[in-house]
Amino acid sequence: MSYKAIDSEDIKYLKTIVGDNRFFTKDEISEDFSHDELGGVSNMPDILVNVLNTEEVSKIMKYAYEKDIPVVARGSGTGLVGASVPLKGGIMINLSGMNKILELDEENLTLTVEPGVLLMEIGKFVEEHDLFYPPDPGEKSATIGGNISTNAGGMRAVKYGVTRDYVRGLEVVLPNGKVLEFGGKVVKNSSGYSLKDLMVGSEGTLGIITKAVLRLLPLPKKAISLLVPFPDLNKAIGTVPKIIKSKAIPTAIEFMQREVILAAEKFLGKKFPDNSSDAYLLLTFDGNSKEEIEEAYDKVAKICLEEGALDVFIVDTDERKEAVWSARGAFLEAVKASTTEMDECDVVVPRNKVAEFINYTDELQKKFNVRIRSFGHAGDGNLHVYVLRDELTSDLWKNKLLEVFKDMYDKAVELKGLVSGEHGIGYAKKLYMFKQYGEEYMSVMRGIKSAFDPENILNPGKVCE
Repeated sequence: MSYKAIDSEDIKYLKTIVGDNRFFTKDEISEDFSHDELGGVSNMPDILVNVLNTEEVSKIMKYAYEKDIPVVARGSGTGLVGASVPLKGGIMINLSGMNKILELDEENLTLTVEPGVLLMEIGKFVEEHDLFYPPDPGEKSATIGGNISTNAGGMRAVKYGVTRDYVRGLEVVLPNGKVLEFGGKVVKNSSGYSLKDLMVGSEGTLGIITKAVLRLLPLPKKAISLLVPFPDLNKAIGTVPKIIKSKAIPTAIEFMQREVILAAEKFLGKKFPDNSSDAYLLLTFDGNSKEEIEEAYDKVAKICLEEGALDVFIVDTDERKEAVWSARGAFLEAVKASTTEMDECDVVVPRNKVAEFINYTDELQKKFNVRIRSFGHAGDGNLHVYVLRDELTSDLWKNKLLEVFKDMYDKAVELKGLVSGEHGIGYAKKLYMFKQYGEEYMSVMRGIKSAFDPENILNPGKVCE
């Protein structure tokens, strides 16, 4: 599909919306805006506009719609599937400046924010008011708009669910510039199709989020973690269904292997509490009393030991908490720092298939002679598997990556899993999704895209195209 090339008249008009100081043409735009954290997929926008309010977004979209100019919305750029890459050039709308916390409603337990507010800022703000925003994606510098656009999950999904479960309402600018509100502060809604839920996870292809009403919970008073070493991954992962069945309900159940822990130690320059075992589970428990938490983790500790755990370390001191969680938070950057380039497979499989999938990636390491590192959310089956380039030539890297990814996604489908657990589809993963879902399913998705964006100007080339 062809789009209008931006000319001097377009530039002149768009500058009237945001002014000279928040308007940049191609030569003035930082290279950072050509890609996200994925790497390997990049393209510069023709124009970058830093917006400050919904009215500006609406005017830009109305003009772009009338002139047939492609538009991509951008937050912090921390995505891992190329979803915010302006593949067709055009206009990039940078929403990072729309970063106000607008309202805390303690009676309805909601927080209303603009899309550029960072996840870390939300967590800090609500905790100061003795409240809690449960979604906990690993990248705390991501914007809430980006989290909503990918339906991000994170470590606390086992107990609390994912971002979609905490979005009560959205203000959205449609591709034609019209502004609509989906949902609100109400707890229940059976009034027609849930367009709000459709917008969550749509990766900026259906509309641009300019305001969000988030659901909050009372802040749990206590939290304690368990670090549990196992002799091998099969025993570690095999224990997870038994933990879930026990009804102890940990907040998080993470798995990690020794290679990733060693990489994190090297990256951070500090020691993990234990790095001698091949596999670990990291479990967190929260609640309103020490007794409540102790009852839960004591039950789980016994299960782990019965299933072959080598020990159970209680992470209850500030020193241990910092050592464990700083390492867990650094896993991605540590793996990234250990190689020249990498790409990620973000599959989700049934919980009882996690070990089988990870063992399969070990087979792929040998088959293709590449390094593969993994960690993830054992409690919900969402795995983060990284293929590392190391010293491979560009052509060899691309060929091996395609082969490894094909085998991994085929295995995920075989195990009744899905292509993405929380990072979305964007550009990088869409072919794998096409293959999994088939033409009829994809036709329904394209119909939804067409209903919202008949001119296909909003984030073209992503998800279902």
